[in-house]
Amino acid sequence: MLARVLLVASEAIPLVKTGGLADVITALASALRDQNVDATVLMPAYPSALEGATGLREVATLEHLPGGPGRLLHGCMPDSDIRIVLLDTESFRARSANPYLDQSGEEYADNALSFAALAHAAVAICAGRTKLPKPHVVHANDWHAGLVPALLRANGVTDVGSVLTIHNLAFQGNYPMDLAARIGLPDEMLTADAVEFWGQISFLKAGIRYADRISTVSNSYAQEILTPRFGHGMDGVLNYRKEALVAIPNAVDTALWNPAGDALIARRFTQSDMKGKIACKWDLQKQFDLPVDPFAPLLALGSRITHQKMADVALLALPEILARHPRLQVAVLGRGDHGYEQGFKQLAEQFPERVGVHIGYDEQRAHALHAGADMLLHGTRFEPYGLTPIYSMRYGTIPVASRVGGLIDTIVDAGASGAVQEGANGILFDGELPSDMVEGMDRAFGLFARSAEWQTMQRNAMAADFSWSGPAQQYISLYEQIAPEHARKLFARQAPATQPRITGSSGATRALPRIRVGRFSHA
Repeated sequence: MLARVLLVASEAIPLVKTGGLADVITALASALRDQNVDATVLMPAYPSALEGATGLREVATLEHLPGGPGRLLHGCMPDSDIRIVLLDTESFRARSANPYLDQSGEEYADNALSFAALAHAAVAICAGRTKLPKPHVVHANDWHAGLVPALLRANGVTDVGSVLTIHNLAFQGNYPMDLAARIGLPDEMLTADAVEFWGQISFLKAGIRYADRISTVSNSYAQEILTPRFGHGMDGVLNYRKEALVAIPNAVDTALWNPAGDALIARRFTQSDMKGKIACKWDLQKQFDLPVDPFAPLLALGSRITHQKMADVALLALPEILARHPRLQVAVLGRGDHGYEQGFKQLAEQFPERVGVHIGYDEQRAHALHAGADMLLHGTRFEPYGLTPIYSMRYGTIPVASRVGGLIDTIVDAGASGAVQEGANGILFDGELPSDMVEGMDRAFGLFARSAEWQTMQRNAMAADFSWSGPAQQYISLYEQIAPEHARKLFARQAPATQPRITGSSGATRALPRIRVGRFSHA
């Protein structure tokens, strides 16, 4: 008999992806299965998920979900043995390009009911009301699954442990209080000691309040979210529950993001033979309509085009960076806020044959971007972990990034001046002004001109271990702590010698004091 974990999330590659969450869910499920934990992913049945999943069969009909009835379909990820359960509802089937926003860029009006339905489906599985085996632990991810721990409590399900992982605290799922009855929350939970957040229901706060353990995805971010600057109004409740807060760093799929075996790049290469990176640079220049020039520094930007990712700062800084470095080429890949997207398109018009922009996302272009660029610019106001710089480092592309959150844990700064610091694999800059970003890029170009030191940094970046093996073992150890007594020995067979990092000694959920908190987006 194997230990069983149900991972509840809003997206997973290759079925649907808007950001790093999708990468993490699938990679973690795979890593857990590699270590003999029976991990299953529960997510919505978007059209792309229904089309991509294999061997789907109905395992339950759920008549009384918020927003209308649904059914559970069980199958596998494409070309994988990772088991997937899809919640098929009318609402989720109507979502196409973006699972959260409609074609005008506005949040779907039924998001609260739709993702509450996902939480109720998880509870039905945990309560044994389907043909699926009950999990020993349910692992909720971000606000989309934040109601799961609260609904387990409300439904009296006490024999399944619960974890909430915060991948991005800024997104909280805050909705009108008058939806409480339709969502299925009892009156006693509609208080500041429970799920109320400035007069609204907060899906994320519900998870923080009721989960047996709360995890986040880097050591530095786990400390930052306890402060008003990075706490997004949740620092009070997080500090109250800090004894249940665990830091387990993210990781990447090192088989998928591997220049030695990547079928999506122009030519494969290794740390000891970098010739293929030249062909990848040529390919990237062609894809972004830039002149083919192996000696031109090529800078990539590849992430969500949003305020968090300092798109506004980059739009102000890049003209000066381009003016200072006349051979520089820039390739931009991503999507996000419409105004910022337009700003990058205008930048390409302002600097023809020097700036190439592709609004959108696809895996082939993402791999080409990381493989072909010399540097990656990754400004961000906060960063739970930072997968994009990790991808770039895997391909010898040096990140120039903000000194915040998980980036502090993964990027070893080359230093402000003089010889490169031992083990350096990137450049970190402080601040949120265009001048701060320009200064960071100036340091990068100074190092790029010193080819021997630059190549040392590339080797350091490519040699770093960002695999899921260690983090998966830490999750298994965490699951062991909260699983029902009879199942702990199943997790213990796989548990590591080192325990996950917990900020306190107890995960008790005492009655919370009334904490006044700020208003933040539920996007």
